[in-house]
Amino acid sequence: MGLISEVLLLPFAPVRGSAWAIRQAVQEAERIYYDPATIRAELGRLEEQLEAGEITEEEFDGLEDDLLDRLEIASRRSAGTGNGTTP
Repeated sequence: MGLISEVLLLPFAPVRGSAWAIRQAVQEAERIYYDPATIRAELGRLEEQLEAGEITEEEFDGLEDDLLDRLEIASRRSAGTGNGTTP
């Protein structure tokens, strides 16, 4: 960009910075959400809850399906990018 456009767009710098920060936060949240280690840990906690009688078999099945879906998506993302950090 030229100097004039930079000067004209200067008032929007905080908005551009905020948008960047939001994108970074969303990417980090997705990285954690689709992290296979995190998903496996959640599966383990879910099984512990079932064994302790804190949830029913039906609740377990539904939550387990959701976690397994996330794990499948994580595997596809990892295979597609090589590191699983971006879709």
